[in-house]
Amino acid sequence: MKHLFSILLFTVVFFLPEVNAQTTRPATTATVKTDTTKQRKFIQFSGIIVTADSLRPIPFVNIFDKKTGRGTVSDYYGFYSFVAMEGDTIIFSSVGFKRSRFVIPDTLTEDKYSLIQMMQPDTIVLPQVTVYPWPSKEQFAQAFVNMNLQDDYMARAYKNMQDAQVRDAAIAMSNDAQMAYYQAMRMERYKLYYAGQVPPNNLLNPIAWYQFVQAWKNGDFKQK
Repeated sequence: MKHLFSILLFTVVFFLPEVNAQTTRPATTATVKTDTTKQRKFIQFSGIIVTADSLRPIPFVNIFDKKTGRGTVSDYYGFYSFVAMEGDTIIFSSVGFKRSRFVIPDTLTEDKYSLIQMMQPDTIVLPQVTVYPWPSKEQFAQAFVNMNLQDDYMARAYKNMQDAQVRDAAIAMSNDAQMAYYQAMRMERYKLYYAGQVPPNNLLNPIAWYQFVQAWKNGDFKQK
């Protein structure tokens, strides 16, 4: 009986303060960091652009995002479609119409949005210009030849026509799409012409050597 009483007293003395401390200790609340900014989502933004007065479709309108510059061009029937984000400011621009804008709502429940955008015509009145024809081609040629140009214009023209200027401009100028296409087609024709055989080599051509020796004797390679 004594041993049982001693064990009970030991438990009360040592474990009761810890229990009281746990019960009286204020509960700590964990702070959860919440992000208040809403994550914008991508949507498929599409629609058609029409005139405000006659509701006719406007072709080839520039549609782009004001912030990023991404966008598209409407087709012949005024239809457009591209990927945008909620809250983007879309700019509609076309020659002959006033520039308009539209802000995509940020409370969409779907991933697509359609819009019929109307644009107001922008009429620009230019000053009147009267063109008088020359009485004859001969008089036009005579007036063109005898035209009195200012000295600074003549100096600029002579400067642009200098050999060094033209050569440097030709070297710095890259091939356009048409020249690149012609060069590629020329190389393809050369390959097909000598397909299955060895292309000619002018190092073994006696006629080419004869022409080279004659040009050397005539002094064609001398620096002038």
